Amino acid sequence: MKILLAVDGSKHALDAARCLVEHADWYREKPEVELVYVHLPVPKLPGMGKVVGRAQLKRYYEEEGAQALARAKKLLEAAGIGYGAHVLVGSPAESIVDHAQAARCDLIYIGNRGMTAAGNLLLGSVASKVLHISTVPVLLVR
Repeated sequence: MKILLAVDGSKHALDAARCLVEHADWYREKPEVELVYVHLPVPKLPGMGKVVGRAQLKRYYEEEGAQALARAKKLLEAAGIGYGAHVLVGSPAESIVDHAQAARCDLIYIGNRGMTAAGNLLLGSVASKVLHISTVPVLLVR
């Protein structure tokens, strides 16, 4: 089983990682995990290219991603679950779904803040959007 675990460094994302680890024995074999963090693109402002180069921007995304992925990596490593870590840049929900499809994942694990239906309607959430646009099954973890 190949599982995409979407994390953003939050408590809710860590709860999803813990859930995956706690239920890894539900599968015939230990799952193969695509550990994904998505960073929103830095807005392109006039003259920004003169101040911030592509290499700096790439390093920024990698550093932010490494920080967001660190605790989930530790949990997976402690459980002996193999993973590939990925830092993506783009719209979070679309990037998660696109990566899950490209990597041929069987399931997406994602933490949910547990907002009410009215809160999700007004504010939206990455988890809700993933749930609605994904053709890959999604497990929301509260």
